[in-house]
Amino acid sequence: MTISRLIRFVATDGKVYFGEALNAELKQAYEVVGDVFNRHQVDTTHVLEVLKLLAPLQREQIGTIRMIGMNYKKHAEEIQLGIPEWPCLFYKPSTALNGTLSPIEVPQQAQIEGAKIDYESELVVVIGKEGKNIPEDQALDFVLGYTVGNDVSQRTWQIERGGSQFNVGKMFDTWAPIGPCITTTKLIEDPNALRISSRVNGEVRQNSNTNDAIFSVKKLIAHLSMGTTLVPGDLIFTGTPQGVGSGFRPPRWLKDGDTVECSIENIGTLQNNVVFE
Repeated sequence: MTISRLIRFVATDGKVYFGEALNAELKQAYEVVGDVFNRHQVDTTHVLEVLKLLAPLQREQIGTIRMIGMNYKKHAEEIQLGIPEWPCLFYKPSTALNGTLSPIEVPQQAQIEGAKIDYESELVVVIGKEGKNIPEDQALDFVLGYTVGNDVSQRTWQIERGGSQFNVGKMFDTWAPIGPCITTTKLIEDPNALRISSRVNGEVRQNSNTNDAIFSVKKLIAHLSMGTTLVPGDLIFTGTPQGVGSGFRPPRWLKDGDTVECSIENIGTLQNNVVFE
């Protein structure tokens, strides 16, 4: 049995498992035994009950977290920037990794000038096989699957105090939540044909399709692998559509206590509460 929806979870026995979810509700699973990137098997002899979902990968399994900025046409328009000729690349540390239903923690250092905390619903590519100089027409062969991500951002540090780099406004602990599962290429043939959205406190903020991306998943993998080895566990956040808080007039920043939901068709919903420290 091959994996379709990979989850990591605490079961009702208190133990942590990797699992193949029985359906899109992610409430029951078969245990996945072995290396999810290599040799493994799905134990179908008994069903495990999911008590709590965790980030679908452990921090130790994550390689490089690559982020792509301004990769949706309408998002580039809403922030009044031109269409980029090449992908805009930046990074997040592995300590930013977070899972669904876990808090987005906003430290004091990010609570400056009215905080300006923003959300970005994103399709995240999970690399499943090592590759370098990958041809575009073979790019999806190197993908394990896809998950939902939220590129949480602090716009003052990102734009005004970052020394011309995005990283400082993106780097804080818990600011790269992913989940609720990794849907493999078995169920998603075309990652650039999926509905993508976000809600804040139940209100729809983003509502788009990954086909609005300037650079497709195939193009991104080919570009990011030129002269550079991609390894299993690398994550690629592929950019966000229009509707981010900074795109509104006036801007609509996240506040302490807000609930953010990021959703992608055939994957599910990533939900996090915002907690100001």
